[in-house]
Amino acid sequence: MTDTELFPQLTIPETLAAGPGPGNTDARVLASFANAGLADHMQADVLRGMVEAKHMLRRIWGTKNTYTFGVGGTGFSGLDALFSAILPGDTVVCFVNGTFSGIDALTVRTKAASREDLKANALDPKPANVTVIQVPHGQSVTGEVVEKALAQHKPTWAVMAHWETGSGRINDLKGFSDACLKHNAMGLVDAVSSLGIEDFAIDDFPGVAGWASCPQKGVLCLPLTYAPVSFTDRYIAHLRENGCYTFVHNPILEARHWGIVDGKDVAAGSYHRTHSGYAVAAFHEALRINLQHGRAQKAADYAHHEAALRAAVQALGCEVTSNMTSLVVLNLPGALAGREKELVASARAKGFGIWPTLSEPVQVRIGILNQLSRSAIAEIVTRFAAEMNAMGANVDVGLALKALETHYAAALAAE
Repeated sequence: MTDTELFPQLTIPETLAAGPGPGNTDARVLASFANAGLADHMQADVLRGMVEAKHMLRRIWGTKNTYTFGVGGTGFSGLDALFSAILPGDTVVCFVNGTFSGIDALTVRTKAASREDLKANALDPKPANVTVIQVPHGQSVTGEVVEKALAQHKPTWAVMAHWETGSGRINDLKGFSDACLKHNAMGLVDAVSSLGIEDFAIDDFPGVAGWASCPQKGVLCLPLTYAPVSFTDRYIAHLRENGCYTFVHNPILEARHWGIVDGKDVAAGSYHRTHSGYAVAAFHEALRINLQHGRAQKAADYAHHEAALRAAVQALGCEVTSNMTSLVVLNLPGALAGREKELVASARAKGFGIWPTLSEPVQVRIGILNQLSRSAIAEIVTRFAAEMNAMGANVDVGLALKALETHYAAALAAE
């Protein structure tokens, strides 16, 4: 192609997003995005949408925290705001049991590092004031692990992922909160993979001072809209007293953008950043859909369909090691062991978006975000079995579909 030639128009085909996230976005959310008028970002309906979204978020989080809003971007943007209050020299304990809690710990180590720490290893600093507790892949962080670490180190901050999608494990949120309260640590929780999927209310966990999630998983809005965050008064008071080394992701300044000033809701947000009327419309609709579904019912639906998928892949000879309800993490049968990435690559080439784990040991991850129907689970199972057979596994997809039938029939009879 010469410098004067145009690139062809980009066409991205429809795929089945059957991994840890992002999930397939609801058509109603896409329609809200596409149908938004070319409004000025400070136009009255855009601002009204932001105010309403803020109130819907409080209901979805299950909180009375005034400082509850969205940070423009993906989950990483929300997490960056969450960790912004951590300053060089702060004492922190981070709990790691997979890829993404490991990234959280790296972010924390970078924020808590001194200039000397950064000079010694700029991309992977190891400040002595940050303790990283490693829990083996495939295991959950327990309350006992948290209690022991906080009792020993007495940190200002404690950091944990609620759901770790790197290994598909749910960590002990109550045990974490209780230990933070007992040892006067401010807990920070990565709820990127649990908000909008598990039925929990953050006000039930008073040891946690700050929360961050994402728009592309449980909330199921386009990835580049708003990452939900929520902060307690204690967190905000600490931030006011100590400050942070960011303007863009400073939670107090971000909150003003959403009409939250000095701990109170005000009539309209003050100008902080240019935002998108399209993003506001999509985010607003995604939150409405979540509330219409209902937190408890949505959680029950995820558990119901995950159990069906689990039974089906076990019928195909796979071993499931996860306990999340939106994601199954599995080991392939012995004949295919070591070929996980090959299988995933073949599936993705056909528009079937499953994932490998991103750290050792390599496993296969199959997710059901926004795939809450019997027909959707059957399609996932059928396509996965076909990929296994294409590699010579010779599995019987009929057995897997029979496992689905048995699961759904039992659930129907129980009703």
